[in-house]
Parts: sequence; C-alpha cells; structure tokens
Amino acid sequence: MGLCDHMLGIQIRHPTSWHVSSILMAVRIFRRLKQAVLGRNTRAFSTTKPVPRMFEMRKYSLKPDLAGKYWTELNNAADVRRRLLPLLLFANPETGGRLHVATHLYGYQDHMERDRKRAAALQDPDWQAFLSKTKQCINHMESSIYVEAKATLEACGLPGAAGFDGAAKAEKPGIYEFRRYELALGYTTVPRFLEYYGEGLPSKLDADPEAELVTLLYSDVGMLNEVYEIWRHADSNSMTRSRIAAREAKQWRLSIGKIAELARSFNTTILKPVEASNWK
Repeated sequence: MGLCDHMLGIQIRHPTSWHVSSILMAVRIFRRLKQAVLGRNTRAFSTTKPVPRMFEMRKYSLKPDLAGKYWTELNNAADVRRRLLPLLLFANPETGGRLHVATHLYGYQDHMERDRKRAAALQDPDWQAFLSKTKQCINHMESSIYVEAKATLEACGLPGAAGFDGAAKAEKPGIYEFRRYELALGYTTVPRFLEYYGEGLPSKLDADPEAELVTLLYSDVGMLNEVYEIWRHADSNSMTRSRIAAREAKQWRLSIGKIAELARSFNTTILKPVEASNWK
C-alpha cells in the first residue's frame, strides 16, 4: 500500500472537515512531487532479486554481560537465518545512542510473506535451537514496519535497497549511519518531508561522491511519521568528509532547513555490520 493510499484509507474511516482539508493538501503536495519526478531524467533499474515492498526493523536490547554470547551464537547460526528469513543488515551500534542493541533489517514483499516466513522459522529445529541459546541474552524486543520512498530515490538516480549489493562489500566492511527523524503528527508531514528531501538530495549527492544512500524509509507500523536515512560509509573518516561536503551543498542546506520545521527530534547512530549480516 502506498503512502497516499494509506492516508486515504484512514481518511475514509474518520471523515471530518479537518481531515478533508488535510487530504486535499496532501494530494497537492503529491502532485508537485510527481511533476518533479517526471521532469527529471531517471534510469530504469533492473534486478533479478524480488524487490522488497516493506521493511521490518527489529531491535533487541541485549544484557551487557551476555551480549558477547549473543553475537557468538548469532554468527554461528548465520546460515540458518539466511535460509529462513530475507535478512539485509544485522548490525551493532558503535555510538549515537543505546549500546548493545542488535539491529536487524529485513525486506519482504508484504505482510503475508512476513507472517509465512516467520511462522515457518518457528517450526525449524535449527531456529528453535538458536532461540533457546539466546533468549536469556535479551532484555526486550521491538519491531516496526517501513515503506521505502522509491519515487524520491529513483528521481535522483538511486535504486534503493533492491539495487544495493551489500554482500559484494564483504572484503572491506564499512559502517552504516542511521539518520532518524521523528516528525510532527499530521497526514501531510511525511509527504512534505519527501518533497523537501527530494529537492535537496541531488545537490548533496553531487557534493559528496563518497557516501552511499542505501535507502530512505518512512514508518507504516509502529511510531508513525518516523523517517530513516540509511547511509553506508567506508569508515568514520569518510563519514566526516561527507558531512563537511554536504555543508557546501546549498540546496541541501535549504531543504534541511525546511525539514527542521517538520521535525520533533533528530539523531544519528553509527552501526557496524556483524559477520552474520548480508550487507557489509
């Protein structure tokens, strides 16, 4: 389900004059974004892999004294996870927030595929053994569902998660920067964010040839009006150079200024992929 369809679904269930005006504003914003996309030169992306339509981010807070055991068991069972689940990234935060948080990202076609694969995993003896060995290492677990902003990415010549070959980088793993925005409530907030972001992103990409924007996600289940940029850097020095370069991108700075007016909070977390991760 697309963002506009999602909003319209909510609108129909709760018809009020305020909602009607909000939806009309959202439609105008989407039309402007569509015109911007059609006005740019884009290239077609092809992939032999199924294109994920929804993404699940799971975060497990680990007990510090048992975190080492968890990571050992995780890496030992890496092939089991790959066989059962469409894992993209499995990473451990280095700085920028809470530590010892097992952060994993999966790509699914839809909720039905997710339910089917997770149900099958629970019946698998190897998976059951892994869960038995690691359940005492975890304090609490959380899960959220996201949708990729494909139109925004493709308008800038980026393929998104489906076109990112993270496994090819295994010889020299990098770091992943999760840039998280918590936006104000409202039907039009995320479309406005994507509009502003799309206006400024080309100038940032031109100014910063090193960093890779892997994907841009907005929440669908969980905390709503939440957006993640996921960037890959070769190392922390490369990330620093990217930030310096971005400050020289005039349109990017203007866009971030507009986005700041929509945001309640913003934070960045640096994560390192673990051995079990497909993206390196």
